[in-house]
Amino acid sequence: MGQKIDLNSIVKTFTNVEYRPEQFPGLVFRLDSPKTTILIFSSGKMVCTGAKSEEQSRQAVINTAKKLRTNRIMVEDKPDIQIQNIVASANLGGAVDLEKSAFLLGRTMYEPEQFPGLIYRMDDPHVVILLFASGKLVVAGAKRESDVYNAVTKLRERLESDKVIFYK
Repeated sequence: MGQKIDLNSIVKTFTNVEYRPEQFPGLVFRLDSPKTTILIFSSGKMVCTGAKSEEQSRQAVINTAKKLRTNRIMVEDKPDIQIQNIVASANLGGAVDLEKSAFLLGRTMYEPEQFPGLIYRMDDPHVVILLFASGKLVVAGAKRESDVYNAVTKLRERLESDKVIFYK
């Protein structure tokens, strides 16, 4: 928001918030539309979670700023919105041989005794993928939705060409 925010004044004004500074320094602000949760910090920074798209995330931040202004909590008119980290899940629809994948993909970490998934650090796009034997995966670190789609497509094509994914 580019300014300090008095979190206690938000607590006094809204009922749909949680603020326990002894446990977590941010205030939890829940929105119904779009259904998201905004973490607001006294520094003026916000984190949006639960959005299903970049646009929903932007709208949630704008809606939060409007709600605060409407209730006489002074915030700037136009928040500076930057998407830092998109986390998405997908299902490739087939079983993956993680042992072979770890060897063939490179830039991976696979220690099944400690974690059941393979951690793959993809260079282009620059994301981290948690890949499971079931074919399910989590992509983290994307800055744009298109990075998520590109990463999943690229990974699926690579697994198919290396013959380490098996469809039923």
